[in-house]
Amino acid sequence: MLCADIGGSFLKFGILQADGTLRPAGRVPTPARDRDAFVLALRRFADDAPGVPLALSLAGTVDPDSGTAQCANIPCLNGRPLAAQLAAALNRPVRIDNDADCFAFAEATRGAGQGHRVVFGIILGSGVGGGLVADGRLVRGAGGVGGEWGHGPVAMSQLADGTAVPRFPCGCGQRGCADSFGSARGLERLHAALGGAALSSPAIVQGWRDGDAAAGRSVAAWVEMLSGPLAMAVNLCGASVVPVGGGLSNAPDLIAALDAAVRARILRRTAEPLLRPSSFPDTAGLLGAAMLAAHAA
Repeated sequence: MLCADIGGSFLKFGILQADGTLRPAGRVPTPARDRDAFVLALRRFADDAPGVPLALSLAGTVDPDSGTAQCANIPCLNGRPLAAQLAAALNRPVRIDNDADCFAFAEATRGAGQGHRVVFGIILGSGVGGGLVADGRLVRGAGGVGGEWGHGPVAMSQLADGTAVPRFPCGCGQRGCADSFGSARGLERLHAALGGAALSSPAIVQGWRDGDAAAGRSVAAWVEMLSGPLAMAVNLCGASVVPVGGGLSNAPDLIAALDAAVRARILRRTAEPLLRPSSFPDTAGLLGAAMLAAHAA
């Protein structure tokens, strides 16, 4: 089976082999605003295997009734009956699942969540997402939404020290979503809003490590603002482990700081880390997409 992970920054490709292992097959930048270029990128990958089904992990949701995609960070796909259109364009069966659902399913069944009854997998990358697996089954909600803690107006208007913080507009149309301040782009917006220079999220994290005051203030604000919504999500779903994926998960010290803040805010007290690094940091979305498609076949 062919699979692709459609993120706000990159398209990653892979092949699920007969023995159940995944073979990565490269990546290209996501043409987030050009649908023709997007379809062409998939065609170039898939045309070497005519007719073979394609499983997609999407940074967005797909309504199971209408098939319509909602992609806050990939405008060229937003509002389209995506699976049907891609199946016609690529001349093969296409199945689409939310990227965080794919990530959570892969981690719950083969990765950091093995042995845990309730697994809440989260994405902290170009966007903020989540997927919930209970007793080995992916929880699918109404409209294809489940575990999506990244959207909803949850942002505070000021930090504990009284510093005012803006409620940033989100690609979903609301203001103050966790996606708007908790993602990699959100950390950059937050840093600029607090008076920092225009820096990439990796540069901000590195500045925090190096003792830069502005970067330290921004990371502390990010942890404070994101730990509250995440703690509420954990309390709500009852997860005993939270695997973390996405670009920001590549900074284990940053995730450790967030983990400490979340564990201080949840009802269940535990000395064990709750947030865990992904067992498949580069391929969980691909693996989960292929596994979900295989289970549905």
